[in-house]
Amino acid sequence: MKKEPRYSTIELMACAASRILEDQKSVFVGTGLPIVAAALAQRTHAPNLLIVFESGGVGPRVPTLPISVGDSRTFHRAVMASSMDYVMSTAQLGYVDYGFLGAAQIDMFGNLNTTVIGSHEQPTVRLPGSGGANDCGSLCWRTIIIMQQSRQRFVQKLDFLTTPGYLSGVGARGRAGLPFGTGPHRAVTQLGVMGFDEETKRMKLVSVHPHVTVGQVKENTGFELIIPENVTTTEPPTKKELDTLRKEIDPAGIVLGSK
Repeated sequence: MKKEPRYSTIELMACAASRILEDQKSVFVGTGLPIVAAALAQRTHAPNLLIVFESGGVGPRVPTLPISVGDSRTFHRAVMASSMDYVMSTAQLGYVDYGFLGAAQIDMFGNLNTTVIGSHEQPTVRLPGSGGANDCGSLCWRTIIIMQQSRQRFVQKLDFLTTPGYLSGVGARGRAGLPFGTGPHRAVTQLGVMGFDEETKRMKLVSVHPHVTVGQVKENTGFELIIPENVTTTEPPTKKELDTLRKEIDPAGIVLGSK
């Protein structure tokens, strides 16, 4: 029997998220794991993936992991070194297929909080804020979220709405003036991959990661998650994916923590 390569939870999340991205599509990428996953997709199954950074880099091929979306490496071999207003306008014009974000909290409709924990006036924790996340979640065709899953993060009600998902459900984005057909697509966590039901726009389970049960996913969700009859298991990382992550993208272990 072939021995499965060892991998960390973070590496599994990066691999699962990268597989969602398709070749010849465009993706607006946030800091951290979204960069790792997008760079992995570009080096494996999606060589023509167009990566877009908030700071203005369009179509770069990052040599190693940038520490932020403003790092000079986000312009490495780019097809264009533009500006923040330019890349935001490309999303507004409908040119960006995927928005790729992290978050501190998410609700059943894919709305995100990256602003505060607690009240806005007297928060327990003040988070980095929106940056380009609101534009990304509002204007890109499909949003992918990557984050840790717990009842404190997957919540019935956000402490603050930073980035819109499906807002209150079916038709709410349109009523708010957001482009028709846009919205959350997938949420990738340490436990599995979630999607969103076409009819209700509520979050549903797509796959559980290896050695994770549906019960564990439900226990770490603070709202009622739609559970389909047949839940698949996420494919584990391949040796090629792990080598690419560890040797090319994040050899210092900045995000992956492998060193």
